[in-house]
Amino acid sequence: MAVVGGGSTYTPELVDGLCDLEDRIVVDDLVLLDPSALRREVVGGLSERILRARGWGGTFSTTADPDAALEGADFVVVQLRIGGQAARHVDETLPVGYGCLGQETVGAGGLAKALRTVPVVLDLAEEMAARANPGAWLVDFTNPVGIVTQALLDEGHRAVGLCNVAIWAQRRIGHYLGVDPDDVAIEHVGLNHLTWIRSARVGRKLGRGDGAGEGAGGGRGCAADAGFAEPSGGDDRLSDLFERFGPELELESGVPIDVLRLQHALPSYYVHYYYGHDAEVAQQSVPGHRSRADVVAELETKLLEEYRDPALVSKPAALSYRGGAYYSLAAVRLMASLHAGTGDVQVVDMRNDGAIPGLPDDAVVETTAVVDASGAHPLPQRPMPSEMLGLVQHAKAYEQLAVKAACTGSRDDVVRALFANPLVGQYPLAAELADEILAVNREHLPRFFPS
Repeated sequence: MAVVGGGSTYTPELVDGLCDLEDRIVVDDLVLLDPSALRREVVGGLSERILRARGWGGTFSTTADPDAALEGADFVVVQLRIGGQAARHVDETLPVGYGCLGQETVGAGGLAKALRTVPVVLDLAEEMAARANPGAWLVDFTNPVGIVTQALLDEGHRAVGLCNVAIWAQRRIGHYLGVDPDDVAIEHVGLNHLTWIRSARVGRKLGRGDGAGEGAGGGRGCAADAGFAEPSGGDDRLSDLFERFGPELELESGVPIDVLRLQHALPSYYVHYYYGHDAEVAQQSVPGHRSRADVVAELETKLLEEYRDPALVSKPAALSYRGGAYYSLAAVRLMASLHAGTGDVQVVDMRNDGAIPGLPDDAVVETTAVVDASGAHPLPQRPMPSEMLGLVQHAKAYEQLAVKAACTGSRDDVVRALFANPLVGQYPLAAELADEILAVNREHLPRFFPS
């Protein structure tokens, strides 16, 4: 397994997860790839101490050489950040000056990150195809996950996208209901960072290799009259959740409880950027407002200092504040399913292939899928109501234009993408933002500035 961006402060979380699931997947050789010698020393040092303390006996190494890291890999986990937290800070602040949302995965900031990231990941995938083992998988955790995965699959790479939003929500629902989170089956549908949970049922463990045969035979409770996959395991508990935990769910989602009841759905936190755009921009415009990038940069400085302690042999408690909760669990479960072909049901980013009505087959969506050795196979979903589907179609059109812009290096394609972005969508605003984004990201955009 090669971890690209292995110097991330997330990495100790990932290696800890590898030890947790050694009954499902055993990694013999782990390589952390990172250009920073400091990160390789500090993060790599803690990661190896965690592995050894937990009895792992494999081969561990760090490197700055992509060829060496990718050679003979079976899995390549991508968690890189082009431009670091400094570029993220620009993504989260520049758009605010234009009256737009400042965020690193959606809106104008999300496009800026996509322009920096997509070409790098595509180049990496090409190198991986040449050097990794036949049938190797690229697992993308790099934001914007939907756009990056769309680019990878458009080019025919063997890749799956992964986000921690679904598994985090599943675990929160389990907490509120007082049940094992793995007994909660969620009906999760949409695009990366634009999703809704439309039902939550208790009584069936997910992600534990409990029936590849069921997936192939449609035995997961498919409704014959509608052709969609009905989540199994009892009655939908969303109404109960809204009634008992309305204030908590409103706080966690950022969406008023009245909207949750109106749609009978629990949106991801990122949906509130669409539903409450103006209020969010107003909050970001307040003098003294700190970007998330500033907060994370400060936290990372503290984490790296803590990681230096040679006596530290477990992931520190402060890592939970970094974000990406349950990332390691989701990532290792996904790789275990791909490796062993167990047919587990998990939420991933993959081609739609008819699962969500109203979206093209080649559109990358985020929903439940059966995961086996041949990849992720989306389960058929109920038609989305018009107010959800319209927004998803709008955002998907933008995502496809974002991929095109990142690949062509065309300023006009950047304008088109911003013009289509639901959180921008005006002219000449799109053109003004395009010029500003390209100017401030110049050093990271060789396709736009080849000289």
